[in-house]
Amino acid sequence: MADTTLPKVMADLAVSKTKELKGTEKRDSLIEIEKKYQTKWQQDGVFEINAPSIEEFPLDSISADELREKFPKFFGTFAYPYMNGRLHAGHAFSFSKIEFHTGFLRMQGKRALFPLGYHCTGLPIKASADKLVKEVEMFGKNFERYKEEDEIVEAAPAPQKGAKEDLSKFNAKKGKAAAKTVKAKYQWQILNSVGVPLEEIHKFADPQYWLKFFPPECKKDLTNFGARIDWRRQFVTTDANPYYDAFVRWQMNRLKELDKIKFGKRYTIYSIKDGQPCMDHDRSEGEGVLPQEYTALKLKVVEWAPQAAEALKGKIPEDSSVYLCPATLRPETMYGQVCCFVGPSLSYGVFRASDKEYFVITERAARNMAYQGIFEKEGVPEKAADIKGSDLIGTLVNAPLSFHPQVRVLPMDTVLATKGTGVVTSVPSDSPDDYAMITELAKKADFYGIKKEWAELEIFPIIQTPTSDLLAPHLVKKLKIASPKDAKQLQEAKELAYKEGFYQGVMKVGDFKGEKVEVAKPKVREQLIKQGEAFAYSEPENKVVSRSGDECTVALLDQWYLDYGEESWREQALEYVENKDGKGLETYSPDTQHAFKGVLNWLRQWACARTYGLGSKLPWDHSFLVESLSDSTIYMAYYTIVPWLHTDLFGREKGKGNIKPEQMIDEVWDYIFARVQLSEDLISKSGIPKETLEGMRRDFEYFYPLDVRVSGKDLIPNHLTFWLYNHIALFPREYWPRSVRANGHLQLNGEKMSKSTGNFMTLDDVVKKYGADAARVALADAGDGISDSNFVEDVADNTILRLYTNKEWIEETIKDDKLRTGPLNDFQDVLFDNEMNALVHEARKHYEETSYKLALKAAHYDFLNARDMYREACNAAGIPLHKDLVFKYIRLQALILTPIAPHWPEYVWLEILGEKKSIQYASWPDVPAADPALTAAREYVRQTSSSINSAEAAQLKKMAKGRQSDFDPKKPKKLTVFMATAFPAWQAKYIELLKEVWDPAANTQKFGDKELNARIAKMGEMKKAMPFVQALKKRLRDGEPAEAVLERKLAFDEAKTLLAMVPGLKRAAGLESVQILAVEEGSKKGKDLTDNGAEVEIKAPVAESALPGQPSFYFENV
Repeated sequence: MADTTLPKVMADLAVSKTKELKGTEKRDSLIEIEKKYQTKWQQDGVFEINAPSIEEFPLDSISADELREKFPKFFGTFAYPYMNGRLHAGHAFSFSKIEFHTGFLRMQGKRALFPLGYHCTGLPIKASADKLVKEVEMFGKNFERYKEEDEIVEAAPAPQKGAKEDLSKFNAKKGKAAAKTVKAKYQWQILNSVGVPLEEIHKFADPQYWLKFFPPECKKDLTNFGARIDWRRQFVTTDANPYYDAFVRWQMNRLKELDKIKFGKRYTIYSIKDGQPCMDHDRSEGEGVLPQEYTALKLKVVEWAPQAAEALKGKIPEDSSVYLCPATLRPETMYGQVCCFVGPSLSYGVFRASDKEYFVITERAARNMAYQGIFEKEGVPEKAADIKGSDLIGTLVNAPLSFHPQVRVLPMDTVLATKGTGVVTSVPSDSPDDYAMITELAKKADFYGIKKEWAELEIFPIIQTPTSDLLAPHLVKKLKIASPKDAKQLQEAKELAYKEGFYQGVMKVGDFKGEKVEVAKPKVREQLIKQGEAFAYSEPENKVVSRSGDECTVALLDQWYLDYGEESWREQALEYVENKDGKGLETYSPDTQHAFKGVLNWLRQWACARTYGLGSKLPWDHSFLVESLSDSTIYMAYYTIVPWLHTDLFGREKGKGNIKPEQMIDEVWDYIFARVQLSEDLISKSGIPKETLEGMRRDFEYFYPLDVRVSGKDLIPNHLTFWLYNHIALFPREYWPRSVRANGHLQLNGEKMSKSTGNFMTLDDVVKKYGADAARVALADAGDGISDSNFVEDVADNTILRLYTNKEWIEETIKDDKLRTGPLNDFQDVLFDNEMNALVHEARKHYEETSYKLALKAAHYDFLNARDMYREACNAAGIPLHKDLVFKYIRLQALILTPIAPHWPEYVWLEILGEKKSIQYASWPDVPAADPALTAAREYVRQTSSSINSAEAAQLKKMAKGRQSDFDPKKPKKLTVFMATAFPAWQAKYIELLKEVWDPAANTQKFGDKELNARIAKMGEMKKAMPFVQALKKRLRDGEPAEAVLERKLAFDEAKTLLAMVPGLKRAAGLESVQILAVEEGSKKGKDLTDNGAEVEIKAPVAESALPGQPSFYFENV
C-alpha cells in the first residue's frame, strides 16, 4: 500500500489562523440535536415543494396568476456553485440570504421552493484534470516520487511604500503565521488541502470524476448546515446530463433565431496556450477584464540614432520601412505631437509585419498583434532584431498629422513594458504627463544625454476647453507639479484633462475643426487608418491569467457571440432595472441598481462558444462548446421541471414523466416555457403524453417567475446581467425575474479570507466547529448590505453558549411548580407581554426587508434581553414568573428564530412544547400590535434603571474629587427620585414648531432636517432645544400618538410606573428606602408620592433638572 502520509509542506498549508475552541460539550449536544432533525426532515421530505397538480386544477381551468393567488408561492435561488472544490464560508454567506428568506416565507404560508444544481461547464475542471495527468506521470499514482524539498516557499510580498491606504478597510499587522506563504504548487496538493485522500486524487485526472465527487460533498455540507433545499431538483450541467444538454441546445437555438447570437470577427481575451477565448470563469486572475482598443500609429524612421544604426546593421533589409508604433487612446490629439518616448531601460524587438514593413514594439505587444491580423503570418511574431530603448534615443521619425512632421525619440523612465506597445507619442498640449516630461528634458538635456532643441519644439493648441486651449500646461501649473516624479498630482491632472477634453473639448485644428472631441475622435482614427498611418490594436486592459497558467492576449477572431448591448435589447433591460413603475426588477439597494445600470451601459458582445473544456456542444457547430457564462443564465427555469425528467444528477434515471432525453425537442421546451400553445403535432412529434406536457407546463407557470436571485456583487458585471438579458429575450414579460439581492464579500474575523494566510474556512469547517445553528446565527450577524461583511467566530462561539443556556433554562423553568397563574399584573407582566409582541412585529418587518442582522437582533438578542429583564424585575419584586408568559416566551422564541436557526427551535417545539408537526410547517405567530403606551413605559423603566446607576456613579465620582462628603455607598442609603409634573415653559414654542412641521398621517416631518434645524437655530436656546426636539421626534416615530406627544403628555402614567418600580429598585440597588417626589418648575416644595402626597421641602439642586419622562436622582445615607 502506498504511503499516503500528509507531506510536511501540506501540513504547513493547513496551518489555521482561525479561533481555537476550548471545550466542546455544549456544542456537541447541540450538534446531536441538529443531526437528529436533519435526518428527520430528509426522511419526511419536508422541503420537497410541489405545484398544485393538473388533477386538482386542470391546466385550462385556472390562470397561473389565479393559482398563485389561491396557493401563494415563493421561488428563490442562489448561484449554483462550481464543482472544482468544497463550498467555503463565502458561499455560505450568499447561500444564507436565500435560506433565511425561504424559511421566513414558509411561515407566511407560501409554497417556498429552494432548489440547487451544480455548475461543471467550462475550463477550470478540464484544465485541472489535464494538470493531474502530467503530475501523475511525474510523481506516480499516489505521488510517492514527490520530494518536499522541491516545494517553493515564497516570502510574503513587502508592502509598497507610498501605496494608497484605504482607511475603510481593516488592516492588521502580519504575525509569524503570515510571514511566509506556502503555495500549493501542484493540482494534487490543492485537492489534498481540501480533504481529498492522496490515494483517490489520481482519479481526478478524468474530468468526469470531478462531477461524481464534488456534488455529493456539496449536498452533504449543505444538509449538515440545515438547508431547506428540495434535493429532488439537483443536476449537473454539461452533456454529462442529456436532459440539461437538450435544455441548453434549445436556449442557443432560440437565441440564434432571435438574432441575439451572431458570428463575426471581434476582439476577445485569448489564451495562446489553450488555443481559445478565455472568458471570466476560465481565469485565475483578471475576472471582468475586457479588451482595450487603441490606435497604433506608424512613426516611420527617417534617421536612426548612431547606436540604433549600429545595433540593427545587417539585420533589416535596407529597402524596408521601419516604424515605431505608439498605441494611443487619444488619436484626436496627434496634431500636437512633439516627440516620441521610449523606456531607456526597456528591451524592444524589431518585428516583421510584412515583406517591407517592420515594427519597433515590445515582445508583449507583438504577442497581442500576432493574433489580430496585423502581422503577415497569423500567430507568428517574427523578430528580426533586439534593441535597447536607450539605443533608440535621438532617432528621427515621421509624426502623422503633427504640426511637426518629424520628431525625435526621447527617454521617459515611466514607460511600461506591460502597457501598450512600450512606445508613447508625446502631446504636451493635452497630456500633463507629457508636458511634465518634456519640460524636465528641456531643463536637464545634458543629464538625459539629448540635445536641448529636441525637447523645445513649439507646443500648439489642439483642443479648446472651457478652461484653456493648452489644458495640460494649465493643470501642471495649477497643481504645482514640479517634475515627472509628482505621480499623485499628475494622476489627478490626467483625469481632469481627459474628462474635460473629451466631454467639453472642441477641435481647434485639422479636418474636423469646430467639432466636439467626442464626435471628432472616431473620425480622426478612421482617417489615420485609411491613410495607412495607423492601425487598430487591442490588448487586455489589465493582466489576465487563464486557469492553465497562461498570460492571455487579445485576439481578433471569427466567433459566435451574444450581442449584448444591442440597442433595443439593452433599452428593454435598462427600463426593467430602473423599475420606475414598480413592476420591474427589485434590487433592494440603490447601489445594486446603480451597478446594473452601469454594466448595461458598457457591456457589449460576449463570446458564447469555445473549443476546450466541458459543456454542451453548440447545436449548429459541434466543434464548439457553449461557454460557462452562457449555459448558466436561465437554468432556474429548468429547476421547475426536474422531477419530471430525471431522479439522479446525471439524467440516467428517468423521472415521473418517463421521458427520454431525445424526446425533449426544442418545441417541447417552447411549450413548457409558455412560448407556444399545445398542438397535436407536438404530442405526436415528441411522443410525450398530453397530461405529462401539461403537468410540466403547470409546474413552470406556477413557480415562475423567479421571485429572488441571491448572489455576490462580483457577478453583476457578467452572470447576473446575462441572466437578465436572456430572460428578457426568451420568456414572456410575466416570467421575467422579480428581484435580485446582491451581497458583498465575506471577511473572516475582520480580515480577508485567504488560504495562504490560514484565515480561511470551508462550510464543512464552520459547521463541524460550531454546529449549524451557531454558524447560521454568525452569518446572519455578519451583515446584509452590498459592502463587505464580517463572519466573527466569537459570535458563533457565544451563540453556542446562548442556545445551550437558554435550552437549560427552559427545561428547568417549565418544571417549576411555583410559577404564577391567573391574571397578569399591570407592571412586570404587561410590560414583558407587550415587549414580546413588539419584537415579533419588529422581527417580521426586518425579515420582510431581508435585513437579517436586524431580524436576528429582534428575534434573538433582544428577545433574550426582554426575558432577562422580566426575570430580574420579578426577582427584584419578590414574585415568581407568570406561567402563561413563560410558555408564550418559549413558543415565540422558537418561532421567530426558526428562519435563521431552525434546529434549536425544532427541539423546543417538538420535545418541550410537545407539538406534533415540525416547526418547519408552523406559521408566523399572530400577536397583538404593541401598545405604544406600554412600549414607552418599558423604555422608561429601562432608561430610568440605567440612569439611576449612572447617577450613583456620578455622585461617587464627585466624592472622590472631594466635592461631596456626605454620601458613603457602603453605608445604608436612600434614593430620592424627582419627577417633574409639567414641561418647562421655554419648550412651548418648540412644541408649536413641531406641530407645524409634523405630518401625523404620514408620521414624518414635512421638510428636511436642514430646514428644521435652521428654524430652531433662529429661535435661540439651540443647545437645549435641539435634543428636546429630537427626543419628541423619536417618540413620534416610535408610534406614540401625535396628539399625546405634541400636547406634551406622556404615553404612560409616570407616577404609577415609578411607584411600581420601587420594590425592584430597593432590591437591585441595595437601598434602605426610595422616595418619589413630584416637583414643579420654580417651586421649592414637592409632593412625596411614596407618602400619600405629603408636601416636603426640596433641598437637592438636581431636582431642577427633572423633566416629564426624564427624572433626576439624589443619593444620601440614612
